[in-house]
Formats: sequence, structure tokens, C-alpha cells
Amino acid sequence: MVDDSRRNLFKTLIAGAASAPFLGGRARADQCGERPQSSGTQQPMWARGIEGERKADFGNGYFLNPILPGDRPDPTILKDGRDYYMTFTSFKSYPGLVIWHSTDLVNWIPIGPALFKPIGNVFAVDLCKYGDRYYIYIPAVADGRGWSIYVIWADDIRGPWSEPIDLKIPGCIDPGHVVGEDGRRYLFVNGIRKVRLSDDGLSADGELETAYDPWRYPDHWVVENFAPEGPKLLRRGGWFYLITAVGGTAGPPTGHMVIAARSKSVHGPWEHCPHNPLVRTTSADELWWSRGHATLVEGPAGDWWMVYHGYENGFRTLGRQVLLEPIEWTDDGWLRAKGGDLSIPLRMPVGGGKRPGSAGFALSDDFSENRFGLQWCFHNPAADELQRIRYEKKGLRFAARGRSPADSAPLICVVGDRAYEAEVTVDLLGEEEDTEGGLLLFYNHKAFVGLGFSRDHLKTFQYAEEQRWLRQPSKTSSLRIRLTNDNHIVTYHYSRDEGRTWILHGHRMEVSGIHHNVFGGFLSLRIGLYSSGNGSIRLRNFTYRAL
Repeated sequence: MVDDSRRNLFKTLIAGAASAPFLGGRARADQCGERPQSSGTQQPMWARGIEGERKADFGNGYFLNPILPGDRPDPTILKDGRDYYMTFTSFKSYPGLVIWHSTDLVNWIPIGPALFKPIGNVFAVDLCKYGDRYYIYIPAVADGRGWSIYVIWADDIRGPWSEPIDLKIPGCIDPGHVVGEDGRRYLFVNGIRKVRLSDDGLSADGELETAYDPWRYPDHWVVENFAPEGPKLLRRGGWFYLITAVGGTAGPPTGHMVIAARSKSVHGPWEHCPHNPLVRTTSADELWWSRGHATLVEGPAGDWWMVYHGYENGFRTLGRQVLLEPIEWTDDGWLRAKGGDLSIPLRMPVGGGKRPGSAGFALSDDFSENRFGLQWCFHNPAADELQRIRYEKKGLRFAARGRSPADSAPLICVVGDRAYEAEVTVDLLGEEEDTEGGLLLFYNHKAFVGLGFSRDHLKTFQYAEEQRWLRQPSKTSSLRIRLTNDNHIVTYHYSRDEGRTWILHGHRMEVSGIHHNVFGGFLSLRIGLYSSGNGSIRLRNFTYRAL
């Protein structure tokens, strides 16, 4: 444990934070003379931002991970002059690939989505710039087709982005773009393999070939599987550095890790970093589990950082969140990670030019403007799904489809807080008797909970189906529904008078098990709004508040 003198020193360093930060664990190595470790005995406390949402920046020169809370897996980051851009895996959610912007690596705001056309289940992408043009390389698989890699491009990072182009590189995921010493463009993919691209980057110009045999961890380490993936490349000081994830993305908390190799040529041979693994969760007591899938990036003042994802201990339901860790370059040209287990605040990157309050965005939505892709998206939509939506003066008209949430694509919204409250008013429109709508916590069509209603009944969903024994008579065409998720314990209230009086629903739920290790898919538990049957519903005055 930390002795009192070191703990007092650390308290002094972080005095004046916007919210009292986590003080368990050990202080930073550069503050206390040793590598930081976790005590595993206390819970962190974050600064609070818009609507009480947790944020990383304390406003006093320190930040506490995650830099982006909630489900933002496989981060790919681009430094473009003084600006940073980042996007994440969007899976079956469309519009997808929301691009975020920062000037200091810690405070991020969303710009908007880049991918509108459904091309299937999207995995880890790579955002890069070549010349004056931006590219996103996208692995995707659709029903009836195998994996392929697509590309979209734009002359402005804010769009418009092109339609997806199929590069016809089969059976691959996790592309990483690099320009070789020969001036040619290449994609590295899982395996670790590579393929040459055409000069415009819009087609393959060679065969897929083995590129690197990754470093292997000791056999007794508790991992999910070997799974070399997520290759990201950087050229620095005459060397190409190849950053790779191994150990499996989920499964045991100690599985995922970050390793490095280097070569004078993009064609190899590659030598393993003597400090491998650079990052790995070593104990289930740590705050962050399954840490991996990293990209190296230079900070605003020339220092260096590593961006990757991890699961929050006890909150796999939130998905994989974005973590930022400082690194150092050694005299012999290798690198080391300096952040320990990331359970305590770290010094902010220097020279970022942060604007006060420039982090995140409000989730409350009066549906007066289009926030599709930015906030709302469809899970696993059909090609015509966006036609179900129409913005009107009184709210968002949402056409019904399917018979229940189990076979109807809901609108979903990523959340990043351990405890929160969400409310929405749902109006049933038209005369159709089977129209219904409601508010969900949605993982996928096989895993969701929630409260909905038709013109005759209040309906309760658990275990991805209606619990008929909880069905209640309810003659109404309008209902305001409140969902409270307090550290996995879900409580419902509903109101027939626009929220002036509330009725407590008599059934609570526990949802800590609704995550990838149980249901697969690498997703998170998100807020969902559904409309099923025939006819339409109207959504009004969605509000969100972190607890």
C-alpha cells in the first residue's frame, strides 16, 4: 500500500479538481519514483460534465481514464496538424463511424457519422490521411457474403464521405494503413498479413501475404486465445513500428494486451520489442480489463501517447471504452508504457489548447433537429430503415415494424455512466390497435429489457421477451416512461400526465450479465426506443441525467 507521505503528495498534486478523484493505488512513477500500481480497494470518482456525465479532465492539469466513456471500441486516431480525429467500430449500427475531434487528446466532441450505407457488421477500422485526402478502411461482413475490406474517402474530414468501395480483400479484419519506404501504400491486417494498395488507395494491387510472426506470451498466462489483430503502424526515426494486439479481445480480464515490433523496412524482418507486452491487465482486481488494440500518437507538445480500449471492472455492460496512456521512447529506440493500471489521475498532455467545457455532448433530445449518427442510430437496420423516421413539429415520428422489440430494429444510444436516468414520452398515432412503443436497455435482439405499451396494455420485457405475467391493463395512447439504471439495478416509472405524477413499476431487474462474454457480439447495453406493430409512434422530450 502507499505510505502516507506519498499519498499526501499525490493529494497535493491533484488539489482543486472539479470532482474528487480516485486516490486508491499508487501515484505516477514520475511523481513518486516507482511504477504505479493499484490497491484494488477503492472506487474512482470522475469529474462531471454535461448532464452529470462523467468526463476525464479535472480542469487542474490531470485527467482520469476513460477519455471517452461508453462503448467506443477499437479506437483509430489521426493527428492532422494541431487537430486529432478518432473513430471507432460501429458493428451493425447505422449511421455509423462517428468521427470525434480534439486538440488535447483528452477532451473530445463528435463531428458526425461517416458511414451511411449498410454494408454489414463493421469491425475495427483505420482512419488515415494520404496527401490531402482522408480515408477510412472498413472490414465488414454481411449475410450471405464473407468478410471483405471497404474504403470510404473525403476531401474534408467533416464530409461528405464517399460511398463504400469494396477492395475485394477477402477474409480479413482490422486494417492498418502505412506508406512503405518504397513510397507504396499497404494495408496490414489480422494475422499479421499485408497487401499492397493502388496509389489512390481505392483498390488492392497485390496478393495478401504473411508480414510478421507476432511475439508470443508464456503458455501459462490466462488469455482468451492468441488472435493477433489490430496492426497499427508508425514510421519514426528510420524505423517502422508495428503495434499489435494479442491474447483475445474479451474472455478473461487478463487476456488482451499490446505488443510491439520494429523494422527498417515495411517488408521486414521484424524484431520483437524487449519490453513486450507494453500493456496488459495482470489482475482481475484492476480497474481496467482486457486492455489492448493500441495506436501510437504524438501529443501536442511532442510527447507520445498510446490510445487503446478496455472493459471497466464490473461494467462490461458499458462495452470497451477509450483509454489514453503516456509512453516514453528509450535510448535504444524502443518504447515503454508509463501509465500503470490507469486507476489514478495522470498529467494532461501539454500544449493542447483545450477549450473549457469542450467534451462530450448532451444526450437529452427534444427531437427538433436530426441527430442520427451523432447520437441515435439503428441496430442491424434493413436497407430502408431510415424511411421509418420523420421529424415533425411535435416530435419524431417513428413508423412501426415487426411484432415486438425482438424483431424490430430499435433506435439506440450509447451511454457511458455507471448510473443514469432516462425518460421519454411515447404517443401512439393513428387507429391501428397493435401499435406499441417503449423504452429499452438493448444489447441485441436476444438480450434486452424494458417497458412498453399498446392501447390496451402495459408490457414488461425481460430475457428478450415480454413477461406476460406482468402485463397490466392500460387504456392510453400516451405515456411518459422513466428508466433508472443504478449500477445494474433497473427500476421503471411511468406517467399518464406528462410527468406530473409517477407510478412505480413493481418489478426491478438486474442487468450486469448482459454483455459480450454472455451474449457475444462485442456490443454494449444501450438505451433503446422501439416501435412495433402497425402504424406509427411519436417520440417527445427524451431526457438523460447521470446519477
